Amino acid sequence: MQRTVPWHLLEGQRAAAELARWGLDMPRSTHSNEYERKLLSNISKHGWQCTSVGAAENTPSFSYTVGLFHSFGYPELLIFGLPSKTAHGVLSIAASTAAGGKPLDLDQPTDRLLQGYSAVFVPVPPAEYHNYVLSDLWYYEGNAFPLYQIVWPFEDGTFPWHPSVTPELRESQPVLGVYAGGA
Repeated sequence: MQRTVPWHLLEGQRAAAELARWGLDMPRSTHSNEYERKLLSNISKHGWQCTSVGAAENTPSFSYTVGLFHSFGYPELLIFGLPSKTAHGVLSIAASTAAGGKPLDLDQPTDRLLQGYSAVFVPVPPAEYHNYVLSDLWYYEGNAFPLYQIVWPFEDGTFPWHPSVTPELRESQPVLGVYAGGA
């Protein structure tokens, strides 16, 4: 039986002890190539790593975190359609809040990630993990971690699910789960 931890109950320094209690303190610790070695090193030094993937034929570029859940008891994060440097900056802000013990509330929109815009968080179904967060799947040796997508509004303030959004814009930022809020 696979155990999961109620991540939303964890705060700052309690996270590591609670994860250990649940038997989740043993992510992968050996590597077989340079990328894996670097990933493990970054998580050891910084608590997380940003992995960016360039656009492919039917998929826009995206970036995601690896290690937030292990290090801080906070869900891993994924964001689509931003340049990798911008995406890394957005993910860094979120990671810093988690590392500082005052993580962003994933049930509320936030204006702390993108200047002049509020972003929202959408839970990603585990069935989608294998399409995007391969390094997380490798690191956690499976999908026993929460993942949220950061969804940002377009210049006119609309989100990808708004009826006025063109198919081209919608394709630039696919929403993998269902947003429960009213944005």
